[in-house]
Amino acid sequence: MARRRQIYEGKAKILYEGPEPGTIIQYFKDDATAFNAQKKGTISGKGVLNNRISEHIFTLLGQIGVPTHFIRRLNMREQLVRQVEIVPIEVVVRNVAAGSLSKKLGIEEGTQLPRTLIEYCYKDDALGDPLISEEHIACFGWATQEEMHDIADMAIRINDFMCGLFAGIGIRLIDFKLEFGRLYDGDYSRIILADEISPDGCRLWDAATNEKLDKDRFRRDLGGEVEAYQEVARRLGLLPEGLDTTVLDLDTHRKKREKE
Repeated sequence: MARRRQIYEGKAKILYEGPEPGTIIQYFKDDATAFNAQKKGTISGKGVLNNRISEHIFTLLGQIGVPTHFIRRLNMREQLVRQVEIVPIEVVVRNVAAGSLSKKLGIEEGTQLPRTLIEYCYKDDALGDPLISEEHIACFGWATQEEMHDIADMAIRINDFMCGLFAGIGIRLIDFKLEFGRLYDGDYSRIILADEISPDGCRLWDAATNEKLDKDRFRRDLGGEVEAYQEVARRLGLLPEGLDTTVLDLDTHRKKREKE
């Protein structure tokens, strides 16, 4: 497919105009950032893996009736999606204490939360994506009350489905972020799931060892980012199965590769 006009470049993706009105081509980069782009690097092949993982999860969510922007994967790094007006709110769904929640509230990382927690952050890198309340959202008109009901309902439904999906392949879904957009039909709009769902925006721990299989390996300089992303894809059935490719201990796996 011929390269089209670039619309936007973010930290992990580039958006190009699509082949038809109302469509966009979403290109997944290998760039890795953390702490609102204060830390930057590259994870070789990350874009390819995230494209496949996000395609897989969005397809499954569509099958259970969650409306998404995903249309189809075009190639190794690109997918065709519906053009939406992004709601300027990051939705963070937490099942287990980790990351900023543990730091801010002094809760030991790995503590199971008594109930699923939904947090909202204002999407603004310059401000550090600050935590906001539903009162802020209503006050500044970032989303209507009806839209927020739809967003919260979808977030819980997505979480229920994904917890089961990952539990079935030996992974704990610690937390994850979602973005939603308005899909317009004339003057009417409805809320649908947008952006991506991948190890970039999820905390995924091996259920047996608590080994981190997500971008925390980059954030915390743990190494083994590529192997972690590959392991998630392999367990989801997106990479060829093989006994030698199973990774439960990333340190051991890296040492084994260094000897080869």
